Amino acid sequence: MADALFVGLSILTVGSAIISLESRELLYGGIALAVSLLGIAGFFIILDAPFVAMFQIAVYVGAVAVLVIFTVMLVRSPNTVTKRETVKRKVAGIALGLAFLALIGSLIGNSVISQLGFSDTVPVVEIKEIGRELLTYYSPVLIVLAFTLAGSIIGALALARREDIEEKNEPA
Repeated sequence: MADALFVGLSILTVGSAIISLESRELLYGGIALAVSLLGIAGFFIILDAPFVAMFQIAVYVGAVAVLVIFTVMLVRSPNTVTKRETVKRKVAGIALGLAFLALIGSLIGNSVISQLGFSDTVPVVEIKEIGRELLTYYSPVLIVLAFTLAGSIIGALALARREDIEEKNEPA
């Protein structure tokens, strides 16, 4: 059953990453990025690294993806999302949401996660030791990641600003 969970997470992660890259709307791309980062956290859970998974969710999904989404929402004009809602689109959205929930529920229900139990043989994880390793051995990687994230946010702001300038320069 771990294979089914891995395949499901792989499809979710890669699919939402492709949607994030190919989306014409920056807001939808940011949401797809958050879903892709959640899928990566799922891989860490499969690898039995819950601390890294919670770190992934807290930092990347909770901070970075939400920051990108809020930045796009604040910089762009209010009419960026089309308001063309039809009954067909609403029904299709609800059906896709329910299908997604059923897929995730079946994957979790049939996986090893639902059969996990707490026992006394679980090794004790020292949080101080993890923090010490992160701040000594892995600190160059964290610095490079911080600069990469800062550059991506600056790039998103530059792209949003350029579209705003192009809209002002177009003849009415």
